[in-house]
Amino acid sequence: MTTLSVLDLSPVTEGSRPAQSLQNTLDLARHAEKLGFRRYWLAEHHNMPGIASAATSVVIAHVAAGTSTIRVGAGGIMLPNHAPLVIAEQFGTLAALHPGRIDLGIGRAPGTDMLTARALRRNLEAGVDNFPQDVVELMNYFEPATPEQRIRAVPGEGENVEVWVLGSSLYGAQLAAMLGLPYAFASHFAPAELDRALDIYRSRFQPSERLAKPHVMLGISIVAAESDTEAKLLFTSQQQAFVNIRSGRAGKLPPPVEGYDRDLDPAARQMLAQTLSCAVVGSRETVKRGLEAFIARTGADELMVTAQVFDHAARKRSYEILAEVHREMTGA
Repeated sequence: MTTLSVLDLSPVTEGSRPAQSLQNTLDLARHAEKLGFRRYWLAEHHNMPGIASAATSVVIAHVAAGTSTIRVGAGGIMLPNHAPLVIAEQFGTLAALHPGRIDLGIGRAPGTDMLTARALRRNLEAGVDNFPQDVVELMNYFEPATPEQRIRAVPGEGENVEVWVLGSSLYGAQLAAMLGLPYAFASHFAPAELDRALDIYRSRFQPSERLAKPHVMLGISIVAAESDTEAKLLFTSQQQAFVNIRSGRAGKLPPPVEGYDRDLDPAARQMLAQTLSCAVVGSRETVKRGLEAFIARTGADELMVTAQVFDHAARKRSYEILAEVHREMTGA
């Protein structure tokens, strides 16, 4: 049975401030927990006026402390921005505070532009090229310490942190398969290599102590409402945000606009068609058909659902409708 989880970019809407976004994040997490979603993940992005989760481990702590059963984690931490020991200590601390509930998805993208990446890291000579070694180093810090071990993660060693490899290309699929780790693919914004990445990950997977067989989570944008028309209107906020980012005009999440796609130039329309090709937008009947088709096509073990909706109440309702549809599909 394919399970559902939530990816929250903690959107900062036009006319709002990050403080309100972080309040909304906790409110949505509690809502998702009641609805039965399995995980609640937050993402690391920097220098983005419309995203409030830059200090990702801090926001995870905020959410985990305000919930009780849902797993909380990073989707993801951009490891080239950090020393593996620092992340091991942060997530080891989170796991010590919230045993059995902390996930660590790790990626190799900067999560920002290169100027900001330099401000984060100071030195860009290592980073991406060292990613496989950094992942292994990070996982080793979570193992029980040995007597001769000179560098230890405290908290961290011996903690039960579930580690995932994230990717939007074939690179992450190969690494996750080689290390025997669960794999999350960013099909919610980069679906071009989805089918090839799934094939590589599943065909090359090597069982490990952490995972016996391949386990795939796929990102997907789903906006549900009482009608197709309402859902499509709500979805225009996300469409505008993507166009703004790709045009170098990243800003806060804009309100929905009637007929937004009618006025788009052909290049922007094509970009959205490609970037958001996996999105499912509509009434509960439309969402059910789209969900069933996506699961049948991919065989995903889990779906990580994002909904960039301007109105917080409408966003909560979208996840509520999705949960109802999922219960219908699974008979749960």
